Amino acid sequence: MQHNKVLILDFGSQYTQLIARRVRELNIYCEIHPFNKIPTDLDSYKSVILSGSPNSVRGEDVLHPDLSEIRGKKPMLAVCYGAQYLAHFSGGEVAESNTREYGRANLAYVKPEEDFFENIHEGSQVWMSHSDTIKKLPEGGVLLASTGDVENAAYRIEGEDTYAIQFHPEVYHSTDGHQLLQNFLVKIAKVNQDWTPNAFVEETVEDLKEKLGNDKVVLGLSGGVDSSVAAMLLHKAIGENLYCIFVNNGLLRKNEFEDVLHQYEGMGLNVKGVDASARFLDALAGKSDPEEKRKTIGRVFIEVFDDEAHLIQDVKWLAQGTIYPDVIESVSATGGPSATIKSHHNVGGLPDFMKLKVVEPLKALFKDEVRRVGASMNMDSQLLGRHPFPGPGLAIRILGDLTREKVRILQEVDAIFINNLRSWNLYDKVWQAGAILLPVNSVGVMGDERTYEKCVALRAVESTDGMTADWVNLPYEFLQKTSNEIINKVKGVNRVVYDISSKPPATIEWE
Repeated sequence: MQHNKVLILDFGSQYTQLIARRVRELNIYCEIHPFNKIPTDLDSYKSVILSGSPNSVRGEDVLHPDLSEIRGKKPMLAVCYGAQYLAHFSGGEVAESNTREYGRANLAYVKPEEDFFENIHEGSQVWMSHSDTIKKLPEGGVLLASTGDVENAAYRIEGEDTYAIQFHPEVYHSTDGHQLLQNFLVKIAKVNQDWTPNAFVEETVEDLKEKLGNDKVVLGLSGGVDSSVAAMLLHKAIGENLYCIFVNNGLLRKNEFEDVLHQYEGMGLNVKGVDASARFLDALAGKSDPEEKRKTIGRVFIEVFDDEAHLIQDVKWLAQGTIYPDVIESVSATGGPSATIKSHHNVGGLPDFMKLKVVEPLKALFKDEVRRVGASMNMDSQLLGRHPFPGPGLAIRILGDLTREKVRILQEVDAIFINNLRSWNLYDKVWQAGAILLPVNSVGVMGDERTYEKCVALRAVESTDGMTADWVNLPYEFLQKTSNEIINKVKGVNRVVYDISSKPPATIEWE
């Protein structure tokens, strides 16, 4: 099935991915491409959106897209920088704003009779983020909306399906942003809303069958959402020809190796569990530098995975759970390398499994879409709602050197914290949570005896994509109960603290 696609041209805005996610929420398929790498075949794109940018159209570093095959030929929506670009280079005027408008604003004038603003009225809140302002509309410009400080907040070009807005409809603070995008894409551009999880599963499985035929595929499972959904799609396409490997690096959560294997068995997947915990922990002995720990874990994983992949005869493909943000982030809006994520095949000196052809069934999806696709395949909601967990596991939550005893302590602490979040119905309200074992001992008193034991920090954050995050205001009663339980049940811990720093300036993990 050929979907009506929307092309998003990226000028380096921090919000570009958010535009794509909002378009996808309308069940419309879209792709992000750098402004200077416009696809040569534009026939499959029904509409085009120009993103914002940190650059100024008045500066020497102005970004010039070639819109000759787009403007006037396809419905186009220009957002922020795009709106200024059209004005500046089409007979209008853009100047530095006297009242730099950033943040919330309200529409003070709207043309509701226009399809573009259908069901959007004066007073609607929008989000501004710019230091330039449009003083004069371009040739053929028709004013559609203003705010208290910005006269030319929205306009269209007479004789074209070209619309421009100074605000950002993609951010949640623009209360009618969803409606505006729907008005433009569905009512004006006539784009079909046929990008659904069920349609994705059906089409992807057919594509995989055609691409893979009777070939064997190996996939490294992590227990996380992405690799699990990728596995289910491949399983639907090739069944027993999919060989899944789940490696226990000794740094998983308490009982996670056994629990995840059991969960995969119930999904009908062909999974081999490999307990290489001793191999990993021996290799990590004495290492305390975070980067050295990460590299050691990565090296040993490749060795273990390569050993296991060799045991599968005639395997031709390596499956990966790459998702769309991974693809986008490898493409610079200012002309960086093209999106070749992990082209390992035919590279000399690499392990054999890394020379396989690569198949990435999720590379068109955002994380929230991966979860919806998994739900459409009736995958377990607890698996799909699982918090992100770092690849190096508990190694980067044990500050300093690693020992088996420290892993035991942190696994026990983490289990109490996560289990309590679930029992208090807080788990699904948190984006990511975990415990950190600090490299300090503190004085305590237990049973009239002086103790000198470990301190642990609890961390819980809310986020949408991990790029920014804020700490979660967990109830004091919950923290009190959890702290008491950890100190009473986990031998070696006598102090619990709660991390209330946001990202930025801090990061979610401590290492």
